[in-house]
Amino acid sequence: VDSAVFSTHMALEARLRLPLAGPTPATAFLSGSNPKPCHISFSLKPTSTSLSAANAPPPIVVVGSANADIYVEVDRLPLVGETVAASAGHSLAGGKGANQAACGGRLALGPTYLVARVGDDANGRLLEGALADAGGVRLDRVARAPGAPSGHAVVMLMPDGQNSIIIVGGANMEGWAPEVDPEDLDLIRQAGVLLLQREIPDWVNIQVAQAAKGAGVPVILDAGGMDAPVPRELLELVDIFSPNETELARLTGMPTETFEQISQAAGACHKMV
Repeated sequence: VDSAVFSTHMALEARLRLPLAGPTPATAFLSGSNPKPCHISFSLKPTSTSLSAANAPPPIVVVGSANADIYVEVDRLPLVGETVAASAGHSLAGGKGANQAACGGRLALGPTYLVARVGDDANGRLLEGALADAGGVRLDRVARAPGAPSGHAVVMLMPDGQNSIIIVGGANMEGWAPEVDPEDLDLIRQAGVLLLQREIPDWVNIQVAQAAKGAGVPVILDAGGMDAPVPRELLELVDIFSPNETELARLTGMPTETFEQISQAAGACHKMV
């Protein structure tokens, strides 16, 4: 990205997982189209709740995903048609957006806001509770989308720390109105930084990145998420673009097995815009 800082590491995202308050239900959900989310409020303990407080640092704003994850530890990934046993399994709150917000809430002196969509279901309530328990994350701009289930995922972790993830988008993909809420855009314009990922629709990322860019707010995009090319319109709005080596290989079509290959692929990716 022109004049952007390019990082091959996941920007501001630790692999933080928050235990849910209970088991993930096995209920099958039916999703509708064009849901009309309603905003909900939470009683949290932020260090500061006012964006206009004297000398308060600007907030971190994360627009992104929240998932109820089934997390399993396996020795290896199964082959086609094969069943393998997991050594452990957990139901956890995750999603790249929720992870970034939880980390920001713990690290920042000012408030961290999560702008996200969850389903009006048991998983959505568990996600809200886990994020509230994490502390430091303002959930004023989390909305429930009645017509869509909460996003969820299966995370397969191997002994060497590598993982593979299968995502069901749910409300993360289906719960947004055609136009981003003006109150969300106003919040973004007051931010110190905007963090994005690709587990929500690209058109949402573009709208919020345009608002940030117009206000001089830096935009950081984690390349993880949907397996599709990043729209040029979005890349042009990004200041820091952060793929891991697998995502970098997919984006450039180049190998990323060695440091030299990663450096060459990073240079090619930097020239994409």
